[in-house]
Formats: sequence, structure tokens, C-alpha cells
Amino acid sequence: MNIKRILANLDFWLIGAVCILSVFGIICIGSATHINLGEDPSNYYSQMVWLGVGVVIMFLMLFVNYKFFSKYYLIIYGVNILMLIAVLLFGKNVNGATRWIYLGPIGIQPSEFSKLIIIFCLAKLIDKNRDAVNNINILAVVALFVIVPVILIQKQPSLSASLVLIAVLLVELFVAGLDYKYILIGLAVVIPVVIFVCWDVQREVPLIMDKILQPHQFSRIQTFLNPVEGSNEYYQTIKSINAIGSGQITGKGLYQGTLNQLSYLPEPHNDFIFSVIGEEFGFIGCVSVLALEFFIVFRCILIAMSCRDLFSQLVVAGIAGMFAFQTFVNAGVATSIIPNTGMSLPFVSYGGSSMWMNMAAVGLVLNIGGRRSKSLFEGVQ
Repeated sequence: MNIKRILANLDFWLIGAVCILSVFGIICIGSATHINLGEDPSNYYSQMVWLGVGVVIMFLMLFVNYKFFSKYYLIIYGVNILMLIAVLLFGKNVNGATRWIYLGPIGIQPSEFSKLIIIFCLAKLIDKNRDAVNNINILAVVALFVIVPVILIQKQPSLSASLVLIAVLLVELFVAGLDYKYILIGLAVVIPVVIFVCWDVQREVPLIMDKILQPHQFSRIQTFLNPVEGSNEYYQTIKSINAIGSGQITGKGLYQGTLNQLSYLPEPHNDFIFSVIGEEFGFIGCVSVLALEFFIVFRCILIAMSCRDLFSQLVVAGIAGMFAFQTFVNAGVATSIIPNTGMSLPFVSYGGSSMWMNMAAVGLVLNIGGRRSKSLFEGVQ
């Protein structure tokens, strides 16, 4: 391994954007948890620790021989499946969901780490079958490879993490050269299904969707399609919209967000932290955060374009897709352009597992990007 080469090729723009977002996230978490009012600052300080550990993980990932570990992708995949099964058997139930395994006082969320593991293992599986990626049998195997962890994660339940894995699957298949006929077939299936779901959810007596979806998932889709002012289901969404709208152009200022400071916002330090940003930092703050998020995605795409082997390209593209999808869903839920589902905003929302997974992902991208040559004949820098 050429450590000097990796360090010389480090993407400091990417590192800088990640650090700025993460520090800003801690500031927003402090406001969301009302440390200015003397409330328990444990989440605020915990996020500082998660970030510190995350930075260490990011730099450790720089020096991992990822191609060596890719030889054992099936073993890594198997460990991931066992980890997800362990959550269902031994995990702790919090607010009706079993997503965490506690190691002493520290709660680990395996579904978060599963995102990066699937990105890595799926990339290797596709790479091994690169010449047959449009073979229907190979596509079935690839789909099954992702469906198994999706089902296990749904059992927790965690719809958002499941959706991330599906998004990663689509991104990696597209980058690998999936034939457009399959894309058209997929759209021909998905669009009618979405129309049917929207129609069935709104029926007085649904035909099937109330039996397929979890009650809270059914209710959220129903509320999104037919919002009822004052209903419990619409409470989170309307408070989020009000908070973002009240921030106007420049925001009310740090710790000055009325809805946030008076505890009207649900999950303000995690799923709805974008609402805190909108209320206290306004339109400018929201656009700045989204710009940084998509700048990270852009830098990942540049690195993916410069990769000379398909496996590395798929890994980086999968990570870029994961960041882009999570950002879109988090901001989309907060602004009510998509149904309510819990999704953290990368590097900004509270959470140790998500921070560590995101930092590990960035470290892997930097590792892959650092192996590029400075030659003009070897890719985009």
C-alpha cells in the first residue's frame, strides 16, 4: 500500500465539507436539545464524542486494503445478516421499534452499518458478474442479495433504512450498465403500483394495503395524501412546515427559534433537524446545508468517475447515492413533499451509529480516491 500516495491525493474539499457539516450539526443539536435553557446536554456532548470517534474511523479507513477484504465479501455479507437477526432476537425495543443492540451504555444500530456493508458487498457481487449484469438470472441473484437484509430491517421495523438499500441497488445497477429496457420495465411496474397504493390507501375499506403496511406506515401515507389540520398524524408535518416558513430568509437566530425552543418540533435533534435549521437560520441556512450535502455527493461522483476498475467505481457511486437519497428524504419529509418517514440528515442529525457509518463511508471514498494517479491520462482528479 502506498500510504504517501493516498495522503498526497487526499480530497481536502471533501474532508472540509464533511467537517463543516458535522460541526454545524452539533450546534443545531445543542439548540434542538435546549442546552441554552439548562436542559440535559448529554445528547449535545455525546454527538461531540461520536464525531471525534467518527473522525478517527474516517482516517483509519484511509489505510484499509479494501480490495483484499472484497475477496471475503460473502463472509462479510453473512456477518451482516447475522447481525440483523441478532437485533430481532436480542435488540432493545424503543418506541415500538427494535433497532438497537446495547453494549453496556452504548446503543449500536446495525441497520446503519448494514448500508455501507451492502454497498461494499453488492459492488463486489456485480463486479464479479460484470459481463452478465443484464442476464435476468444474475439480476435475480443481485436483487435477492439486497432483498434479504431489506426484509430483516423491515421486521425491526425501519422503512427508511430499507429504502436506502433499494436506492443503493438501483444506483449500482445503473452505473454497472443496466440495459434501459429493464429500467423501462421497472417504471412500467412501479408507476401503476404507486398509483394503486395511493388509491387503495384512500379507500374507506382498503383492499390490501392496510394488511401489507405497518399501521403507522399506512397512516403516514394516508395523511400525506389527505392532510387533516389538527390531526395527530399531521402534527409533526405541520409543525415542521411552520418552523421552516417562520425562519423566512435569514432565520430567527441561534436559540431564537420559537417552535423549537418551546418544544413544538418532534424529534428536532434527529429526523426533523432540518426544521430547526429552517427556523433559526432561514432559507439561507437550508440552502447552505443542502449545498454542502450535495457538494459531498459531487466530490464522490468525481472520484467514482476517476476510478479505473468497476468495483471501486460501484462502491463510491453507491456511497454517493446513499448520501443523496438520505438528504432528499430528510429534507423532503421536513418540507412535506414526501410522506413522513424517519431518516437522518447525513453528518447533521444526532446519532452515533449514523455518524460512524457516514465517516467510515467517507474514509472509504478517500481511500479509493487516494489511489488515483496524478497523471492526466488516468482520470479526473
